[in-house]
Amino acid sequence: MTNTTTSTAVPDPVFPGRWVGGASLVLGPLLLFTGVLLRVRFDFFFPAQLSAYGHHPALMTASYSLVSAGWVLLWPGVVLLAARIGERFRELALWGGALTVLGLFARTFHAGVDHLAFQLVAVQGAASATRTVSETYGAFHVFSTLNAAVMGGWLLLAIGAYRSRVLGPLRAAALALASAMPLGVLKGTTPLSFAATAGLCIALVPLGVAALHDGPTPRAATVAGRLLLVGAVGTAMFLFGQAG
Repeated sequence: MTNTTTSTAVPDPVFPGRWVGGASLVLGPLLLFTGVLLRVRFDFFFPAQLSAYGHHPALMTASYSLVSAGWVLLWPGVVLLAARIGERFRELALWGGALTVLGLFARTFHAGVDHLAFQLVAVQGAASATRTVSETYGAFHVFSTLNAAVMGGWLLLAIGAYRSRVLGPLRAAALALASAMPLGVLKGTTPLSFAATAGLCIALVPLGVAALHDGPTPRAATVAGRLLLVGAVGTAMFLFGQAG
């Protein structure tokens, strides 16, 4: 009899590999959920977000930093998920993966605008920053063409994950909820934010854990060496970035 149970084990393609991809699937959703939770008490619209930064700069910096880092860290996991879907449905994997990654690029652009707006609060005050943002909010930028990708990519990935049996129906539906995450700049937390980020946690974190456990376990010395290398490279990159 053919076994039709849902499979969560992820193969180990050369790129990004199960370690990077699995860590991405675990860390990305958790960072996003934590980030939206930190700003839950502030109103959704940008005037309240800018005012909140003026009164709680450390909290809002942490919130927006975690969310932006979560979006960036998700891309290897999306690639790994698309590779698994592509074993049975190449077109769904291609379009779902490509659109989702493009959507992550758009989210990163939005994060840059958020950062600049908060610096305006620090330099000019919340009232002046709010006025500037209000007068320029609808300005054209090329990434606005990716709004459909921000939402549609997750839906295609969810369909592909369900049809290829990478995810069961409930977790595939949870993945589809990611399309409900509010898009644009200076967006606070809403029930949709919680639904989207919780859905990503439910759908992707177990998949990431399975990826990390699938295959041979490296020696302790290898793990320690890699962690030291990551720490050293990360520190060097941080210092280089701060040097301008």
